[in-house]
Amino acid sequence: MNDYLESATHIGKIVQITGPVVDVVFARGELPKIKEKLTVSLQNEVRTMEVVQHVNNQTARCVMLGASEGLSRNLSVCATGEPISVPVGEAVLGRVLNVLGEPIDGGIPIDASVERHSIYRSAPNYAERSTNEEILETGIKVIDLLA
Repeated sequence: MNDYLESATHIGKIVQITGPVVDVVFARGELPKIKEKLTVSLQNEVRTMEVVQHVNNQTARCVMLGASEGLSRNLSVCATGEPISVPVGEAVLGRVLNVLGEPIDGGIPIDASVERHSIYRSAPNYAERSTNEEILETGIKVIDLLA
């Protein structure tokens, strides 16, 4: 077994693909949680999906967060045991990231040591939020005038 599969919490198999929707079957008792990140390796590329529904006690219905072309039944899928997370903090200021936290602005990759948070993390408490008024400049004159 390669390193990619050895790092997984549980391994499942693709049983059905309908566009971006993929059904993955797992052994009894190993069904991943809803909102859990699953990965599949195809042609040396790791693709990500997320569990959105439990079809039964062994099958997870997932939505691909990228292309589903090339996927086929019986491909091994790795349950990571955690939700999708993105980098946070100073390292991402001014950067453009996709939903997986990967830079899409052509800049340098974000270091793996940067702190990451789940995309399902709760919003900060009202007391923790900034309350000072500041002008938000969008760079579009008409919107800046109305705001």
